[in-house]
Amino acid sequence: MIELEQARLRLEELGLQQAALLLDAHLETASHGQPTYLSFLNMLLDAEIAERQKRNMEVRTKLAHLPYRKTLEEFDFTFQPSIDERMIRELATMTFVTRHENVLFLGPPGVGKSHLSVALAVKAISQGISVYFVSLSQLIEDLRKAYAENRLDKRLRIYIRPKLLIIDEIGYLPFDSLAANLFFQVVSASTREGAFC
Repeated sequence: MIELEQARLRLEELGLQQAALLLDAHLETASHGQPTYLSFLNMLLDAEIAERQKRNMEVRTKLAHLPYRKTLEEFDFTFQPSIDERMIRELATMTFVTRHENVLFLGPPGVGKSHLSVALAVKAISQGISVYFVSLSQLIEDLRKAYAENRLDKRLRIYIRPKLLIIDEIGYLPFDSLAANLFFQVVSASTREGAFC
């Protein structure tokens, strides 16, 4: 029992919290199945890696500021037959991000533009691509404030740092010249640095 506690403490000291937590259960399973030492070690490490990937995904999702979580699998393409499912599946490969291309979803309210944008964001996050989601009104309001406080360059970096910037609800509000200029700066910089949807 002392050896078990020492092993658990060493796992914790190494930052392998999930492995330390599951050590007893994996030892119990191993005692019945008689796996090799390497198989046992790999089972324990696989559990640690899976937990870290899950936490990493949760953190990246939170940093993306998604309004909700939706996936492509949840989208009903039969409800919107005008949407090219094959094209959306191609977008889900994220090659447009690596090519620094922009994507625009056009259509009236209620056809699924936001759902598809969020679903692509979830797919990007699962592939390790940094994402930031913002509505156009929030973006313009934030950048107007930064412009007035003479810190626009610093604030712009928030929006151009992610590889994929998703700006929702474009076209609902009219632009004055300052808003148009701010929006142009974001789109222009995002195209150079990443992609925007």
